[in-house]
Amino acid sequence: MINIAGVVSIVLFYLLILVVGIWAGRKKQSGNDSEEEVMLAGRSIGLFVGIFTMTATWVGGGYINGTAEAIYTSGLVWCQAPFGYALSLVFGGIFFANPMRKQGYITMLDPLQDSFGERMGGLLFLPALCGEVFWAAGILAALGATLSVIIDMDHRTSVILSSCIAIFYTLFGGLYSVAYTDVIQLFCIFIGLWMCIPFAWSNEHVGSLSDLEVDWIGHVEPKKHWLYIDYGLLLVFGGIPWQVYFQRVLSSKTAGRAQLLSYVAAAGCILMAIPPVLIGAIAKATPWNETDYKGPYPLTVDETSMILPMVLQYLTPDFVSFFGLGAVSAAVMSSADSSVLSAASMFARNVYKLIFRQKASEMEIIWVMRVAIIVVGILATIMALTIPSIYGLWSMCSDLVYVILFPQLLMVVHFKKHCNTYGSLSAYIVALAIRLSGGEAILGLAPLIKYPGYDEETKEQMFPFRTMAMLLSLVTLISVSWWTKMMFESGKLPPSYDYFRCVVNIPEDVQRVGDPSESGEQLSVMAGPLARSYGAATMAGKDERNGRINPALESDDDLPVAEARRINQETAQAQVKKMLDNATGVKPSGGGGGHLQTQSGMAMPTAEQDNTAF
Repeated sequence: MINIAGVVSIVLFYLLILVVGIWAGRKKQSGNDSEEEVMLAGRSIGLFVGIFTMTATWVGGGYINGTAEAIYTSGLVWCQAPFGYALSLVFGGIFFANPMRKQGYITMLDPLQDSFGERMGGLLFLPALCGEVFWAAGILAALGATLSVIIDMDHRTSVILSSCIAIFYTLFGGLYSVAYTDVIQLFCIFIGLWMCIPFAWSNEHVGSLSDLEVDWIGHVEPKKHWLYIDYGLLLVFGGIPWQVYFQRVLSSKTAGRAQLLSYVAAAGCILMAIPPVLIGAIAKATPWNETDYKGPYPLTVDETSMILPMVLQYLTPDFVSFFGLGAVSAAVMSSADSSVLSAASMFARNVYKLIFRQKASEMEIIWVMRVAIIVVGILATIMALTIPSIYGLWSMCSDLVYVILFPQLLMVVHFKKHCNTYGSLSAYIVALAIRLSGGEAILGLAPLIKYPGYDEETKEQMFPFRTMAMLLSLVTLISVSWWTKMMFESGKLPPSYDYFRCVVNIPEDVQRVGDPSESGEQLSVMAGPLARSYGAATMAGKDERNGRINPALESDDDLPVAEARRINQETAQAQVKKMLDNATGVKPSGGGGGHLQTQSGMAMPTAEQDNTAF
């Protein structure tokens, strides 16, 4: 029988989230529907909200449910996600946050398309999209199962209701709504779970956590040492190339603040893992056949995946479990809305605009993004309701993000001159082939190659083949890029063979991500090499990108926007005038009359003068 009090508590909680989401959406500047304003909240997320929304990058329904399950089934040593994701935020802050934010990118795929072209960027979009969609679907499915355990609500109803609310306020306010609801949601998670722990721990059926028979610490078998390292590296470095993370980085006002948010959020991830760790340990010390639980015992895989809601349901009073249920619901929605917005942003900008409609206006892009939010939300909801092994799909996509996207993002951010499209495509194929060759037991995908140490009983690869795939992908990217560059530039391959037009057969009118467009279009009229010499940093000056002021290069107490734009425009005009003067070979005469004369009457500048133009 459905629990009316539980339903009322859920409805009230959802109304709170909806109201906050709509209120936050009103912070968006009236009439300003630019990409930055909707996708990145105008790059104006404050420090307090930024810390919460950055922490919510990983702290979601899958995070707290999965942590409790890992403690119950395998022990603390196998609960790698909190530490792995915390380290991913630290390394992301050290190596990626600063350069990405300084360049003023809008999505994680921008630097990839800048280096490898629009179509290769579209190919790299696929693992990123699948990871976000399956992640959202998995946590929506977990929410449905949680509600069905605690208040006996039909899981389909709960999944659809949660999805609709998250989609609605994300559609209404973009990143503003996502960020501000993250604050409410993380408070609910922390308070709700901590409120439940004393009641569960003091339950008469719960034994002592120090009992030798209650092994909630766990251990790593010698044969699984390499597997353990493989999963650890997957979490640390595979946790970096996600749009949900870079959406927060790129929405920060300054590059320094983006780094600070990453470091503080890493501590937040560890802190938010403490309640589910304790709940998992409490579950481990509980003889479930002595409680009101009537299911199979020892618990099967289906039951252990729901260990957190089971503790709330059977070891705490009803009024307390409802607070815990609010925490689980908050965790799920804080992840679902972020994933939906991230996937939609990448599609609208990096696929629709840069591949199919390069001349699309910003308003058109925003409407495409809004439609994409609805489509991605519907896809995630359908998957949550129909596909039994969502976690298996997400696990595979998470692996692909690690083996495919991480090495490519690393190269384009730090070693851009040492990679090209040929290397990128080759590395993509190598990484995909090696990862698929290892199989996936959760999906029933048989391995094509049984690597050393393969366990026939569990059908599990003990060899760190994921990390091997990532490293081979990185080596392939570097070596193929070097070889093709050498072959074309030495003349051993004619320019006509440069099919991807990225080494020597570069078209005159090539436009990279970040070239001046629309408001900066007047700066790209110069032909040939003069126009091509400016990629991410435009000739509009160091404070501009795509005709916009880059807040990453400003102080926190910056000038009013109108004044800053005026100064930038004057700087840009002066720079363009100087470059045009140098390119045409004119200089002030030495006679002090103020008139200009050409150098030796020549129309072409000398080599030294030509270099100064670049």
